[in-house]
Formats: sequence, structure tokens, C-alpha cells
Amino acid sequence: MNKHASSPAALDGAALSALAFLTLVWGYNWVVMKLALQYAAPFSFAAWRSALGGLLLLAVLLAARKPFWPRMPGRALLLGLFQTTLFIGLIAWALQQGNAGKSAVLAYTMPFWVILLAPFALGERLKGLQWFAVALAFGGLLLIFAPWKRAPDLASSLIALGAGVAWALSVLVAKKTRVEGAWDLLSLTAWQMCFGALPLILIAWLLPGRATEWNGTLAWTLFYNVVPGNALAWTLWLFVVGRLSATLSGLASLATPVVGVLAGWLQLGGRPAPAESLGMLLVFAALLLLSLAGARKPK
Repeated sequence: MNKHASSPAALDGAALSALAFLTLVWGYNWVVMKLALQYAAPFSFAAWRSALGGLLLLAVLLAARKPFWPRMPGRALLLGLFQTTLFIGLIAWALQQGNAGKSAVLAYTMPFWVILLAPFALGERLKGLQWFAVALAFGGLLLIFAPWKRAPDLASSLIALGAGVAWALSVLVAKKTRVEGAWDLLSLTAWQMCFGALPLILIAWLLPGRATEWNGTLAWTLFYNVVPGNALAWTLWLFVVGRLSATLSGLASLATPVVGVLAGWLQLGGRPAPAESLGMLLVFAALLLLSLAGARKPK
């Protein structure tokens, strides 16, 4: 039994601290990835960041002389497909064509897909304010997509939304994957990244795209994605998913897309249109309602 099992409050505090770190790192990373895609094709960059991040964690396991091979290889492979191949690949593709802040908001619709899928996968059902919050969120998405007019970035928006669905599926897989201790968690994170990087490498090789232009900016953005934004962040994310309910694990990171929107606006000039801004506010309000509703659930 985990030695911390008798102190859930401490576990919640650790999980919330990890989420605070993730909020800043992942929020600003939308700007970092957008900068990187000026010098590399999307799937090439996604493959580089995933493969190097996974190999870095495997090196840590070897250096620490901890169990190297995954305890549940099938589950690690499935997690890698959703969390690395699809999520990382789709957000890079979306960012190549669209706005960093808008892509961040659409990818972070992940919590809504989690709670819609959780009744089938985990037996967690929507109650009370959660129903209103979901309706509010879909109203926000309607304003963001604006189907009554031809949006120039419709394709990138749909791709970013698909990334959110893929991330939600990875949350459900993670909730059903038992880990025993920090090193087992590290092994699962490393192998899912390596497994997920293989299809990305194949896609990058098969699809024509711009040649990688190596320079200081690309090197820095790759380091940011490999170390704090990927290897460390995904380890913390799986830690959080294992400590909180499926709903709360997605909703407590509410501020991350806010950081992405503000950073994109300030650094890249990606100012959203009025209707998009209202849609984003509705999505944020819905996430806040869901967070409050989840926090009131009995432990």
C-alpha cells in the first residue's frame, strides 16, 4: 500500500501544486510551439519533442538503476497512441495553421469530453450544475467556430478540438492504469512517449513538409518542450490523474488555456475577434462551474 494513502489531503495538495506548475509551463508552451513551427514541419517537431522526452526519462531510469521495462506494455502503448501520437501530433498540426491562444482553448475542451465519456468508461455521471456547464461550454464552442460564416481557420480549429478529444481518451486510459510508486509512473510516462513517438516519426517521414532549419530559436523551443514541457510535465500530469477524479484532473488546470491566450496575444499579436472572445469566456465559465461542482463531490 502507498505510504501516503492515509493522508488524502496531502495528496491533494501535492496534486494541486503540480497543476500550478503545469499551468504556467503548458500555458506558455503554446507560444513556444508556435515559434518552433516557423523552422520545422509540425509532425517533425512533434516527433523530435516526444522521442527526445521519452529517451530522457529512460536515461533517468537507467541512471537510477530502477526497473526499465514497462510493467503494462499494452496499456503504455495505448496511452502513447492517445496522449503522444494523437494529442501532440494534432496540436502541432493545428498550431501550424491557426492561432496559438485559440488552439489552446480548443485543446483544453478535454474536460468536457472526459465527463461525457466517463459514464461509459468510469461510471462517473453528470449531476446538477455540470449539465448547465456543459451546455454553456457548447454555446462557447458555437461562438468560436461560428458556423454561420466562413472562418479562415476552421480546419485548424477542428484539429485542435480533435486534440482535446484524444487527450480525454488518454485520461480515461490513465485512470484505468494502476501505477505503484513514482518510478513505475516514470517508466509508464517514458514508454508511452517512446511508443507514441514512433508513429509521429513515420508520419513526418511520409508526409512532405518544410526542411528543418536548425538555429538557436528552434534549439531553445525544443529544449523547453523536451525537458519542462514534456518529460517533466507529462510525469506530473499522470501523477495528478492518479490522485484526482477524472473530472477534477481535467478541470483543475483551468488557468492553462488562459495563460496560452494571454501569452499568444501579448507576444504573437493573436488577438481574438469579439465573438471568439465571448466564446472563450463561456468556455472558461463552464470550466469553472464544472470545477466547483466537482470539488463538492463527496470523496
